[in-house]
Amino acid sequence: MPEPMTLQAFLETSGADDPAVDQVVAVMAGASREIAATIQLGTLAGRMGDARGNQNADGDEQKALDVIAHDTFTEALRRAPVALVASEESDSTVTLDADAPLAVALDPLDGSSNIDTNVSIGTIFSILPARPGTDGEASFLVPGREQLGAGFIIYGPQVSLVMTVRKGTHIFTLDPARGEFRLAQQDVRIHPARTEYAINASNYRHWDECVRTYIDDCLAGEDGPLGANFNMRWIASMVADAYRILVRGGIFLYPGDQRRGYQQGRLRLLYEANPMALVFEEAAGAATDTVNRILDIKPRNLHQRTPLVFGSADKVERVARYHTDPSHDFTRSPLFSHRGLLRV
Repeated sequence: MPEPMTLQAFLETSGADDPAVDQVVAVMAGASREIAATIQLGTLAGRMGDARGNQNADGDEQKALDVIAHDTFTEALRRAPVALVASEESDSTVTLDADAPLAVALDPLDGSSNIDTNVSIGTIFSILPARPGTDGEASFLVPGREQLGAGFIIYGPQVSLVMTVRKGTHIFTLDPARGEFRLAQQDVRIHPARTEYAINASNYRHWDECVRTYIDDCLAGEDGPLGANFNMRWIASMVADAYRILVRGGIFLYPGDQRRGYQQGRLRLLYEANPMALVFEEAAGAATDTVNRILDIKPRNLHQRTPLVFGSADKVERVARYHTDPSHDFTRSPLFSHRGLLRV
């Protein structure tokens, strides 16, 4: 059996039309090895999950590893043809090489609340064309459909890179003995029949009726309107939930809700939702803000939040119908009411 192709060989033969995009993917993969090594040491490398007493641009508490990851990837991208970096951990854009053709949006460490719990965490990135002669933000405030590539790295039992350069979605896994990523799955296609969903059910009371009704219908199983028994899987680390859905099928939901600060969603459009949307669309899936295609939304600012639903296209489209079909019935019984639970 031949050895799986290395990432570098894959990029040379099946990469982007623009070699500069491939360079960014290769640099991101290389820097991720350093982050993975630190994560694998856990507390032996220090208290990476400890708060630093600072907040990032979005008001979230920064952890030590958040800042390490930001610095590591930003410095690594100086070796690629990148003009600008927009990061969750920075208030404004960072200029690397003003004459370079590309811009990179970055969530250096997704799921950082799980650093000390040995749960999979990751890095998310988006590659865009730079716009010379404009201010730093202009290159990023464009619809996600203009992305040239995107991906995420998951630091789990295996360290895997999920990437697309708009020629399908592919998975590479780090071979620790050789220190290189090798092709694990080419041209991923999301399984349409898998009946799994990922959502934080503790927020049920805060959701709007459309989301509650969809989840109620999942819980109703084969006797309900969806005609199938669903399982819930919620890891509370988006990269981990996304990886599972990518290889097994299902749907991820992080809707806006009625809590203060959550009405417009919680995930960031530019460096979380957009790259995930491109990865999933290239794998025959879909991604919306519950109604609208994520890749058609034009960001208003670097750290704009959005609701996010992604996964199997049929399930994502069904959630949108629950929001847009005026004839949809919201009078069904509430969660678990067939057993009397949660009734006052």
